[in-house]
Amino acid sequence: MAGQTVTQTKWEGKACVELAIPTAQEVWPLVEDFCNLHKWLPTIDTCYQVDGILGQPGMVRYVATTTTTSSNGNEETMIKWAKEKLLMIDPIKRCLSYEIIDNNIGMKSYVGKFIVSPINDDGENGCKMEWSFVCDPIEGLRFEDFLPYIETGLQSMAKKMEDALLSTR
Repeated sequence: MAGQTVTQTKWEGKACVELAIPTAQEVWPLVEDFCNLHKWLPTIDTCYQVDGILGQPGMVRYVATTTTTSSNGNEETMIKWAKEKLLMIDPIKRCLSYEIIDNNIGMKSYVGKFIVSPINDDGENGCKMEWSFVCDPIEGLRFEDFLPYIETGLQSMAKKMEDALLSTR
């Protein structure tokens, strides 16, 4: 209709994974270390602090991955990056949230949240990790492709964290 604007809807999603053995108390320190994402998320090559106080709301991290594409016999290397600001961190509830404040991957707005919680009331054996997000649609990407990226990323993170923690027992 003439004179009306169409507003894009937000993308919202959540991925959850359960770890059978490590407790929420063991996993949380790995998640709350905001500048070590590259250790746990295989798609990230580098992650480091660029502003603010480590572990405090307002802190900004730079995350990047290098991708190589090949077409017509030519290889092209591209660095995809984002600057992410820690919005909230609560060690008691074991949750943190962050937003992407700058990037070269087509994100206009993105807020993510991580929660690590016990599976059992006693807090022993096992925990659940949850990664949720709200964002504007991403240029050149469908929601149906973005959500599996989050789910696969969380599964990979959980496996690497679990392996690391079990190797120290």
